[in-house]
Amino acid sequence: MGLGFIPLGLAFGALVTQSGLDWWWAGLSASLVFAGSFEFLLIGMVTATVPLAGIAMSAFLVNVRHVFYALSFPLNRVTGRLGKTYSTFAMCDEAYALTTGGQARAWSSRRILWLQLLLHLYWAGSSTAGALLGSLIPDSVTGLDFALTALFTVLALDAVRDLRGDLPTPALGLLSAVVARLLFPEEMLLTAFALFTAALLARHLMTSRKPTHA
Repeated sequence: MGLGFIPLGLAFGALVTQSGLDWWWAGLSASLVFAGSFEFLLIGMVTATVPLAGIAMSAFLVNVRHVFYALSFPLNRVTGRLGKTYSTFAMCDEAYALTTGGQARAWSSRRILWLQLLLHLYWAGSSTAGALLGSLIPDSVTGLDFALTALFTVLALDAVRDLRGDLPTPALGLLSAVVARLLFPEEMLLTAFALFTAALLARHLMTSRKPTHA
């Protein structure tokens, strides 16, 4: 998973310097913001001098999915106030996917925190390297922009395997994404998560009301 961060970080770091910002902005953003896709968006907004209110609203819309992640992220297994604070800050998509899978249910606080810290370091290090060395990457190198899509595809496949044949769940997720894309394309992510959550709650209520036989 960490290796998947490297091409993304290199691409982000190169984008920072190509946008006219100093190289150290890449490492600073990767370390303090640590928001992946929003950081790519943030660079464009900073260079375009978008008002802070607009940046704040964009950050909310892009990262509101973390509210849903918190419902099942194993923060209760992380010990210590400092540990819980850092774990909350460093809860990225990849850390969530890895720590909520079936094989991670017995992971200790130490293992969860080390996982998040290493992912954080991979992102910050590769972003800084991209800013310093991005100009050396030849134009003939292609596929960096597909790395994020490929990474999420692998995460999705692992999640489907953990479902153990429960096909309706990914089907509900796909249907929610399609409906959100058609009806609310500008707020697709928030709408898709809301629809998916509502569908899961409705399914839970329907199945829990089934009569039991003695």
